[in-house]
Amino acid sequence: MSFERTIQMENHIILPVFGQFDANIKKIEKACGVSIVNRGDDVKISGEEKDVHKAWNILHSLVALVKKGEEITEQNLEYFISSAEETDLRELEKMYDDFICITVNGRPLKPKTLGQKKYVDLIKNNTIVFGIGPAGTGKTYLAMAMAITAFKNNEVNRIILTRPAIEAGEKLGFLPGDLQQKVDPYLRPLYDALYEIMGAENFMKNMEKGLIEVAPLAYMRGRTLDNAFIVLDEAQNTTPEQMKMFLTRIGYGSKAVITGDVTQIDLTEGKRSGLTEATRILSGIEGIGQITLTNKDVVRHPLVQKIILAYEKFENRKRGEQDGKKERRIPHK
Repeated sequence: MSFERTIQMENHIILPVFGQFDANIKKIEKACGVSIVNRGDDVKISGEEKDVHKAWNILHSLVALVKKGEEITEQNLEYFISSAEETDLRELEKMYDDFICITVNGRPLKPKTLGQKKYVDLIKNNTIVFGIGPAGTGKTYLAMAMAITAFKNNEVNRIILTRPAIEAGEKLGFLPGDLQQKVDPYLRPLYDALYEIMGAENFMKNMEKGLIEVAPLAYMRGRTLDNAFIVLDEAQNTTPEQMKMFLTRIGYGSKAVITGDVTQIDLTEGKRSGLTEATRILSGIEGIGQITLTNKDVVRHPLVQKIILAYEKFENRKRGEQDGKKERRIPHK
C-alpha cells in the first residue's frame, strides 16, 4: 500500500528546490524510489513508507538551505541524498552556518561536508593537523582559507606555504629561469588557491613584504617558524626525515596544517612516506589532530567521486590477489 506525506513550500522556495526542469526532484525520486508531485503550496511524496520519510527529510533540508540563502547545487544535493540514511540531516543544515571567510569575488567560503566541517574545527582547536584524503576533498583549499583568516585576524604574523618538489610520475627535465621560476610549477596549486581567496594584487603586496612565503620544503631546514600559519601540501611525498625536519620547525604562536593523499605517492620505489609514518607515530598526542576525508567529502565534479571509488575497488582487488598469491607460496608443513 502506497504511503503519502506532504511538505509545504512557498512559491518562491519551490523553483530553487525543484531545480531547472525539475532536475533536483527527478534525482530525489530516482534515489528514493518515490513519486513527488507539486499542487500549489503542497508537495506530495508517495511510495513505500521508509522511502517517503527519506525523501521528505531531504526536501525539508533543501527548503532550510534555500531559506538561509544557499544555492542548491549538484554537489550539495548529491551529498544530502547520500547522507540521508546514516546522518541526521539537521546536522548538515547547521554546517552551512559555519563561515570561514569571503573570497575576493565576494563568495562566502564554508565547509560543504561533515568531514570538511570536522577538519575546519580540528584546525581551530589544534596546533598541528594532518588532513588526509583523496583529490577534491578541499584539504589544501580549506587550510589556505583558515591560514588567510588567521592572518587577517592578526592571529599570526605571516603565512608560509610549502610542498616537496617532486615530479608526479614524469621527468620534467631541465627547467629554465632563476630559482623562483624553477620551483613555481611545483607550487602553482598553492598560488591558485591564494589568488582565488585573497586576490592576486593583495597576495603580491603581502609576498613582497615577506608576510606570505611560498617555498619548497627544502627551504624550511634550519629555521624556527614563530607566529606563522604553515601549510605543508602534498605531504605524502615527504620522506620520514623531511617530515621530522618540518615538524620540528614549528615555533611559538604557530599553527601547521599538513595535507596529503596517501593513494598518490610519487616517491621512488622503496622510499617510505613521511606522512603515513608521522600519522602513526604522533597519533593520540594532545594538540595534534588527524582526519581522513573520504570520497563522500569530494566537492569537485561528481565524476571525481566515482573515479576515486573505482580506483579504491581496483586497489583493494589487487591487494586481495597479491595476498592470495603470498598465501599460496607459503609451504605447508
